[in-house]
Amino acid sequence: MKILMTADPLGGVWPYTLELCTGLRTFGVEIALATMGRPLSEAQRAEVGALEHVQVHESPYRLCWMPEPWGDVARAGDWLLELEAKLQPDLIHLNDLGHGHLNWQVPVMLVAHSCVCSWWRAVKGEAAPDEDWRRYRQQVAKGCRQTDLVVAPSQAMLAAFLAEHGNCQQAQVIYNGRDFPEERPWEQWCRQKEPVCFSAGRLWDEAKNIAALAKVAPDLSWSLILAGEPDETTDLTTVEFRGHLDAREMAEQLRRAAIYVMPAKYEPFGLSILEAARSGCTLVLGDIPSLREIWGDAACFVNPDDPEALKNLLNDLAQQPEIRQELAQRAWRRARQYSRARMATEYWQSYQRIMARAAIPSRTAWAGAAPV
Repeated sequence: MKILMTADPLGGVWPYTLELCTGLRTFGVEIALATMGRPLSEAQRAEVGALEHVQVHESPYRLCWMPEPWGDVARAGDWLLELEAKLQPDLIHLNDLGHGHLNWQVPVMLVAHSCVCSWWRAVKGEAAPDEDWRRYRQQVAKGCRQTDLVVAPSQAMLAAFLAEHGNCQQAQVIYNGRDFPEERPWEQWCRQKEPVCFSAGRLWDEAKNIAALAKVAPDLSWSLILAGEPDETTDLTTVEFRGHLDAREMAEQLRRAAIYVMPAKYEPFGLSILEAARSGCTLVLGDIPSLREIWGDAACFVNPDDPEALKNLLNDLAQQPEIRQELAQRAWRRARQYSRARMATEYWQSYQRIMARAAIPSRTAWAGAAPV
């Protein structure tokens, strides 16, 4: 099977893409990866360059949620259709919301990793202003209707996305998977923990609610370490700010941290939370439907709009090692469900299903494929 897949190097879509591409290698899938948003970094080119079954096609085109994007979105659409005509893929896998409506010649899957409208409602408590986001809303809704399958990384995200953008032909939840950091026995993780709270994310993104963490940091009994893209409006004098971390540095911070905290107001899945759970951290998360769905009784939840409750919870956990360890072990066990292999298998089966429904056979025989 050959797939034309879109991606961007700006946030969680990139590690998701690498994990999925790596997992699909098991099924003999060839992938043409069309990137937009900004050029890949040298590190990102090296990551994807290690995957022999992936061919990268880079572009600088802006995505539909960026400022003044529509000229670029149209040019990117022409470019993607040219790639389809040239490469003759069996299926289109869109990780962006701006191109589902194109006149594709093969079946199309659209993955809603997040969207402006559901973000706005969760973070601002109201609908995204129509004067600013009308065209975005119309374009996403049109793509949602025309694609063969809409996928989301949680039931909560799928419900929020369809509530904002209307019905689709078919919809499915496929939870994200991650095999980073490398798997180790539980005993190795719990022996290495230090009295540290850690969080990572885009500090400028109100959904991550990092400002609430910075606000309570002076009153915490443990030190608080933050990593991610900086934000000029957030006071970071009260925390240990590490900036952008590469994979090795991130793994080291997660190894050390006894508590990983993400008091998010909006988080469709949360790959950094999964990484923390795999690393044996106790999870303190925003009390929102998606995170309740994914982590259940394996995390502590706090109202993201209540900094006092956040401060008290972190200080209480700092004094209760047995509770921390029980929660961390539950999260570690639960994280093993969200694996690369499981995610890739579910995507592979969904590819088969929409191709069968469209009555377009793959150029590769289906010998040995798992039944759907």
